[in-house]
Amino acid sequence: MSKSRNILAVIAIVFLLMITGEAFAQANYEIQVYPSDTVEPHSTMVELHSNFTVDGRRTVENGELPTHHQLHETLEITHGFNKWFETGFYVFTSAQSSNGWQWVGDHIRPRVRVPEDWHWPVGLSLSTEFGYARPNFSADTWTWEIRPVVDKKIGPWYLAFNPSVEKSFRGPSESRGYEFSPNVKVSYDVSKVVTVGMEYYGSMGPVGNFDPLREQEQQILPAIDLNLSPKWEVNFGVGIGTTNSTDRLIVKSIVGYRFDRINFRRQRK
Repeated sequence: MSKSRNILAVIAIVFLLMITGEAFAQANYEIQVYPSDTVEPHSTMVELHSNFTVDGRRTVENGELPTHHQLHETLEITHGFNKWFETGFYVFTSAQSSNGWQWVGDHIRPRVRVPEDWHWPVGLSLSTEFGYARPNFSADTWTWEIRPVVDKKIGPWYLAFNPSVEKSFRGPSESRGYEFSPNVKVSYDVSKVVTVGMEYYGSMGPVGNFDPLREQEQQILPAIDLNLSPKWEVNFGVGIGTTNSTDRLIVKSIVGYRFDRINFRRQRK
């Protein structure tokens, strides 16, 4: 099979996964499909995730505030300890005209990866994320996520798959066990600076006992990445909910900058 046919086959599989998966695991605070690479050793990545729900839920459900016209600002700070290990820390906030600006919660996320010098045919990493969110923003207050990351660059094409599994330790979903939340990204380099693509975020319900389609959520998100320099990360997208359980329209952006290690030791003369 030719290289172009291989690419088309992979894309077809990815979009089949999009169609079958159905929920928004990241609760509209950090809308991102993870790449397999980690932050370089002794460097620190600072990112601001900005997400505005243009058309969302207008009623209180399970004690959670309506999402309609909520602005979510998330500060993410990730430090690379070596070539295969990083740890990220999140501060979630929400702003709404009727409730003002509020702290939502915090998460911590250690991640390991297969080093590049192993020369594996695909990129592979594994992150685990644990933390707390206030009950008026998330009925499930204490949650844990394990997220494998598989990605591949094929010429101008980039493919990434995050088959996440989530668990609630306190809240209405506590008894549901482990829930499957696949995320997918397919993108194409239009130029050295501009990359266009499609992202998907979803959750299908408990593993082995998926929710009915009407109770699932799924969101398709056309996006653009700007490759300004290796130090910068810039991403914009518009998320479209395709089920009744999903917020209908979300606008999101990610702006990040990597700070390299500064050597404070005096140079010998």
